Amino acid sequence: MKLTYDGEYPNLCRGELIITIDGVDWVGFELSSGGGVWFDENWSENVESGEWSIDTWPTGFPEEYKDGVLYRVNEEIPHGCCGGCV
Repeated sequence: MKLTYDGEYPNLCRGELIITIDGVDWVGFELSSGGGVWFDENWSENVESGEWSIDTWPTGFPEEYKDGVLYRVNEEIPHGCCGGCV
């Protein structure tokens, strides 16, 4: 299995994830960050990174690879904060 991702800071969640399994490229994944951003009473920014989840899988993606793909995504793609582009 090969993983490629072209998302970049500060907008990590806007990249395209491509998973290649046995020569077949799978695209159409929708990633979501487990992090967040909020502002305190002084409007100071608080940013927290978190693990990725995959909200949308490509149609027909093999069920038996999903856990492994999610593991690799969290190992290889820097964790985002769902607000880093604020």
